[in-house]
Amino acid sequence: MRTRPTVAVTASVVSAAFLAVVPAGAARPATVCGDVAERPWCRTSLPPDRRAALVLAAMTLDEKADLMGGDEFLGQITSGWDGNARAGTLNGIARLGIPGLRLSGGDAGVRQGQATALPAPIALGASFDTGAARRHGALVGDETRRKGSEVTLGPALDLVRNPRFGRSFEQYGEDPRLISGIGTAWIRAAQAEGVMASAKHYTAYNQEAERYTIDAVVGGRALREIYLPPFEAAVRDAGVATVMCAYNKVNGAWACENETLLSRILRDDWGFRGLVVSDWMTQLSGTAPPARAGMDLEMPVGARFNPWFLKAEIAAGRLDRTTVDARVRAILRTMFAFGVFDRPPYPNAPATIDVPAHLGTARELAEEGITLMKNDGVLPLRDPGPGRASSIAVIGSAADAYVSGGGSSQVLARSPVTPLQGIRERAGRSGVQVRYDNGTDHARAAAAARDADVAVVVAADARTEFADQWCLTLSCGDALRGDQDGLISAVAKANPRTVVVLENGGPVLTPWADQVEGIVEAWYPGEQGGHAIARVLFGDTDPGGRSPVTFPVAEKDAPAAGGAAQYPGENGKVHYSEGVLVGYRHYDARGISPRFAFGHGLSYTTFSYGDLAVRRDRVEITVTNTGDRYGTAVPQLYLGLPGTPEAPQPPKQLKGFDKVKLNPGESRRVVMPLNERALSYWDERAGAWRVAPGCVSVMVGASSRDIAATSRLCP
Repeated sequence: MRTRPTVAVTASVVSAAFLAVVPAGAARPATVCGDVAERPWCRTSLPPDRRAALVLAAMTLDEKADLMGGDEFLGQITSGWDGNARAGTLNGIARLGIPGLRLSGGDAGVRQGQATALPAPIALGASFDTGAARRHGALVGDETRRKGSEVTLGPALDLVRNPRFGRSFEQYGEDPRLISGIGTAWIRAAQAEGVMASAKHYTAYNQEAERYTIDAVVGGRALREIYLPPFEAAVRDAGVATVMCAYNKVNGAWACENETLLSRILRDDWGFRGLVVSDWMTQLSGTAPPARAGMDLEMPVGARFNPWFLKAEIAAGRLDRTTVDARVRAILRTMFAFGVFDRPPYPNAPATIDVPAHLGTARELAEEGITLMKNDGVLPLRDPGPGRASSIAVIGSAADAYVSGGGSSQVLARSPVTPLQGIRERAGRSGVQVRYDNGTDHARAAAAARDADVAVVVAADARTEFADQWCLTLSCGDALRGDQDGLISAVAKANPRTVVVLENGGPVLTPWADQVEGIVEAWYPGEQGGHAIARVLFGDTDPGGRSPVTFPVAEKDAPAAGGAAQYPGENGKVHYSEGVLVGYRHYDARGISPRFAFGHGLSYTTFSYGDLAVRRDRVEITVTNTGDRYGTAVPQLYLGLPGTPEAPQPPKQLKGFDKVKLNPGESRRVVMPLNERALSYWDERAGAWRVAPGCVSVMVGASSRDIAATSRLCP
């Protein structure tokens, strides 16, 4: 098992990253904390724990209580700071040289004025690429810092338990191993830019329906194997600075006052030493319970964590001063560990952002996530010539719109490019004619398609915070766009050479899948999505994505579709009765064929997998590009653990993945590490991880349903 990075290492990395952005020849930033003779906690040679203890001893109870609550309601501006509304602010204490903290949303870009709108997290999950995650996180970290904030409120490490989840676009997918890999890389990169990340929403936050009141009833094994691993990886492997507790209850207690989650698991088991922040306007039963459980900071304002309430709870004997000290110590220690005391506040200097470079990164990241679901030979589109398209009908209102998820992660894009704009620009360079129809009249759209060599229908859903999807059809997905399923069928009937481009925040039903020749899933591709989609359609780049979620054939096939008790809940409780059978595990265990499997995605070339070698600490396989084009392969490692009567196992679980780009005929040896945890399950009776007894099935392939090589690993 990997150990958590030490704070000294984390702090040094952050300091080095900050100094690296100072222009050559410029003066290095001086410590602004104060004179060490008057403020001994300003001595930078002392460890963060000691510095936090020194300043804590100098604080009054009112000052401690004041530091436990935010100071801006919904990001309104306080005097002396810039004019771009942030998510929130924690004012410092000038008397002691305690600086403030400024917090901005950052899942898909910085939510603070105009910023680079990156592909949504689900598109980043589709990249199956930790390198892409690092670039995504680094860009968000850079823009967060240059916009004058110290904290980026991301990444979201929940998973898509239910495909109707309104915030599924904010997640990396349905598998904890994929989420852990992408999330850990993102956090490391963002924090290397000198900002603090916030792993959210801790935990079992998997629906918008009744999110402020629902109690997620989750078994201990499912909690440890499915919902907690991404947060554990964020703490142990990435050294995340902050953890945001969720709105909902978990097994009877609000997540932000759940002692099992915040103290016993997060701090005692995993060794978390950062700060725990509430979600905005979090449900709490009072002031003392969250403080005793381990919540340190209430945002956006101190509704319960404020001097009046905290002092009243202490006077009534429901809260002691040592608990308050523990909460404030966590805040101070985190600020010391991440250098906040020892440098001037970041200036709000958006003009220093390298916008052209960031837009280029946004386009490249979109291409890494765009997933080719189906291709019967219609793609890639080619420049005009014998048997090639010379005219394209682009159809659908979504083609002429910028589509993104709604709510707290929605970014004000700088220069969004629609699919229609991207296709027109790319087609124009090749002399291909483009005609557009918004699709409101199906007969007219069919006529436009009939007159073109190829029809491209762009369809979208409309996912947002605050509401789940009514159903999984495209009509339910965005009712304002009309019957998009009917539109696709009408176009496909008029022109069999029809390609559907989807811009979705999660799985949708595709009843027309057999009627069209191509399906391209672009997810919410960010503001450069139009260019990225066009480049994939014309074959300028290989589609790099693989689906991080399973697409069902019918809504009844999906996980958590077993009745109201499973979703949306009954009598205030939602029962996670499926246990560990989430996502593709559910489809495999129940023998249900999906429309598109988890991990599925095609390339414009072909690959072979061979020479599988299995050892206790790693699995190796050779991937060869057997086609005639440069392309991207995503080998995926699945294990089938032997089950026990107390802990039955799904047929397979993702335990590793890689992404390789190969020229025609090129081969590469891919190594995917294994550790003891990958071979283990959570023993509820023992309350500990146990290595599964017996032989393990080893499977490597291109998706959860496309296994190319198998072996066994025995004790």
